[in-house]
Amino acid sequence: MNAVTSPGPRPLLGATRRSVPAAAGDAVTFGFLPESPSTPAVLTPSGPGVDLPGWLRANRDEIDARLLRHGAVLLRGFHGGSVEKFEQAASALCSTLFREYGDLPREGESERVYQSTPYPEDLSILFHNESSHLPQWPMRQFFSCVVAPLTGGQTPIVDCRTVLDRMRPELAEEFAARKLRYVRTFIEGVDVSWSRFYGTDDPAEVERKCAEEGTSFEWTPGGGLRTSRQADAVLHHPVTGERVFFNQLALHHPSALDAETRASLAEICGEDGMPRNVFWGDGGVIDDAVVTEVRELMDRESVAFTWQEGDVLIIDNMLVAHSRSPFTGPRKIVVALGDMTGGTADPHKAQSEETH
Repeated sequence: MNAVTSPGPRPLLGATRRSVPAAAGDAVTFGFLPESPSTPAVLTPSGPGVDLPGWLRANRDEIDARLLRHGAVLLRGFHGGSVEKFEQAASALCSTLFREYGDLPREGESERVYQSTPYPEDLSILFHNESSHLPQWPMRQFFSCVVAPLTGGQTPIVDCRTVLDRMRPELAEEFAARKLRYVRTFIEGVDVSWSRFYGTDDPAEVERKCAEEGTSFEWTPGGGLRTSRQADAVLHHPVTGERVFFNQLALHHPSALDAETRASLAEICGEDGMPRNVFWGDGGVIDDAVVTEVRELMDRESVAFTWQEGDVLIIDNMLVAHSRSPFTGPRKIVVALGDMTGGTADPHKAQSEETH
């Protein structure tokens, strides 16, 4: 993934939260982190022994309502860092956790939990909506802290409604009208291989999948693969109807790379062969200044909190974009994806994982 160092989000330090009093007998309490009164909503146990998966199954409507309002919900204090307990909590809210995500390595023996993106610790992973460059994406994304880093390593979030509202109107309309075109060149050792991404070693099967999803492709010398796909940069949320800035512009554009890395890749791969790139939907080059303007806006509007082991963060992937801050020390954040949606015929038609 492309990355740069940046001023970063407004930090939310520590575990203190502003509580919303719970009715007598309530097993949980909703509140907020002190420096962020709007997102994420924070759910904590009112006492010991709360059955978190059971509570989530019985109160999914409450969680869904909070996600639509705030974009993100943080579950804190229910258990220590545990992949098993995380998977139980995520599957309580989403029975169809996605099993076929080729961009992330799997976590252990689980078929539904992934490791976070392997990327240099001293660099940021820039803001993006998961899989927004692909024909289907998760409406729900789950993160959990199994091992907290020594310093840094936050997962900043930003409300995509706010980003669009505070963007220059003429730029927002240009994104809506021109859309984006993502060009990806699979280069062994630089990014995931095309065989891992598509889950097959058979080029004919890759070609079939690309044709089925409306992705253009070409085989490059040496057995590589280059794909090209047009996608919206602005969408309406399928439940709320609100317009959201939904894309991976900052993550895919070459300006996200530091100057030395960008120059080296351009020399090795050529400008047309960069591992990841993004253009206007008509193929026009997006100026670096445009991407810098968007990236700085997202940084200004973002918030972050310090991970505690056992934390589970749930986001509505269309309402909220996420990133990753640089860190030191061991860090283990695991990920799950659910409620897949998208498709070339109807981008808001939900699809269960059994159809993929």
